Amino acid sequence: MRILVTGAAGFIGSTTAELLVAKGHDVVALDNLASGRAENVPVGATFIEGDCGDEQLVTSLGTFEACVHFAARIEPGESMKYPEVFFANNVASSFRLLNALVHTGVERFVFSSSCAVYGDQVEMPIGEDRSTAPHSPYGQSKLMVEQGLQWLVELGRLRAASLRYFNAAGGTLAHPENHNPEIHLIPIALDAAVGRRSHLEIFGNDYPTPDGTCVRDYIHVSDLAEAHALAITALADHAGLTLNLGTGIGSSNKQIVETVKKVTGRDFEVRYVARRAGDPAAAVASNGRAREILRWQPLESDLENIVTDAWAAYQSI
Repeated sequence: MRILVTGAAGFIGSTTAELLVAKGHDVVALDNLASGRAENVPVGATFIEGDCGDEQLVTSLGTFEACVHFAARIEPGESMKYPEVFFANNVASSFRLLNALVHTGVERFVFSSSCAVYGDQVEMPIGEDRSTAPHSPYGQSKLMVEQGLQWLVELGRLRAASLRYFNAAGGTLAHPENHNPEIHLIPIALDAAVGRRSHLEIFGNDYPTPDGTCVRDYIHVSDLAEAHALAITALADHAGLTLNLGTGIGSSNKQIVETVKKVTGRDFEVRYVARRAGDPAAAVASNGRAREILRWQPLESDLENIVTDAWAAYQSI
């Protein structure tokens, strides 16, 4: 199958592109390198430097049987400062991409969505039938693309799966998590563990959670990649899918810190600061639908394994 992967030089995109190449697909990796790195693109994929919202470029690449769309700005906190940037990049560019792909006859579209579409939910775990109420422009941007895809599916323009990630983490030696600037807790904690940061800041310790810190559902990037490959296949039998990707197990920020200290064998200073705008208290997935429909199993996503793999990948940078 000929597959376009946008954002293929990023953390999750490059890991997924590598898996699709390994499964024998003809992968075209598209990335504007605004945050991704060309060296992340796997051997065997055809790399095109460019923007996914460039309709002329996308059309010039020919026809694809499927597209996996990762390219997006991903910082909820930043989206609270510059919402217009997120709507332009995450929403407008996505619809320009879709316009080009639909008119060249793409059959299947897998969208990198987010649990941020749910906003601040009280009851855990969160199922796909839960109401959506984003607390940030980032979450709103993901929901807007999902809603557009639902119309395209309903009107028979393409088949689409929206995969709502919870917290992507872990890494492989070939594809470590390495954002610039880094915004995710585990790699920031690893920075503190090796002394690249003087301390680790935790945003808030007064949330209504067991230890007062935010609770998140961490999912290994390798398990996410496998889910994308399975979703492409599942779209042969399903016109539209909306699926959570998580483990169903929540880990608090304090638990992450304890696990990083255990895995690295290093201590570091932790400071608690004010809550960050747009952060819900907890986000834990109900993943039964993905298990049933995709026959997906998050095999690599035990918290200690995630941190161990993240630590090994971090040291390879």
